[in-house]
Amino acid sequence: MASQIERVTMELRRQILAGELPPGERIRELQSSSELGVSRTPLRLALGELEKEGLLERLPKRGFRVRQVTLNEVAMAIDVRGTLEGMAARTIAEAGASRALIEVLNACVAEGRALIDDALASGNPVDTAHWAAMNSRFHRALVDGAGNPALASALDHIAKTPMAGPGALGASGVQPSLELTFLQRAQSDHEDILRAISANEGSRAEALMREHARRSRDNKRALVEGLHAAT
Repeated sequence: MASQIERVTMELRRQILAGELPPGERIRELQSSSELGVSRTPLRLALGELEKEGLLERLPKRGFRVRQVTLNEVAMAIDVRGTLEGMAARTIAEAGASRALIEVLNACVAEGRALIDDALASGNPVDTAHWAAMNSRFHRALVDGAGNPALASALDHIAKTPMAGPGALGASGVQPSLELTFLQRAQSDHEDILRAISANEGSRAEALMREHARRSRDNKRALVEGLHAAT
């Protein structure tokens, strides 16, 4: 079931980002389940995942439709996210990170490294579903560690923009070799950010976090534009 959900989620995400499912298009479950060769249960779970990513919106009575997504809106939201997360990283580094926070960040870094090493060793694409979950934990740990409710609330609002949250990787699974390159650099960023926080280097932690967000913004743009060029 899990692999079916991931496959359907990936394909619907691709169709939305490629413009094959245009903004305002209603997702018809019976038609989509037939086209994708799955029952309605994994389809509904996939639709729920895409709603969390902001690519779909739930209709008042029943079903989903495609949300309007522009790369400029996504880019602006990620820029703001980077500024706020940079503030969180600086706050933690200057105050001194708790042992519990360092343990969480270390676990995320180790998990990310293992995912990339597995992909390199096997020649298979990175498990982007697991990477996205890990990435969300890493970023959320930093936000929670800053202990600033206003900051956390602002970031929760930003994450409602499609593809702007740390758990939304963009056109995942569509361009595996390019995605691997991007995730390798993201992994290096996580390691550098953790080192800066552990060394109480507030300014460096903030700068690294903001640059990390800028790369995420540019990577998502490149993935989506490449997807449009291929269709």
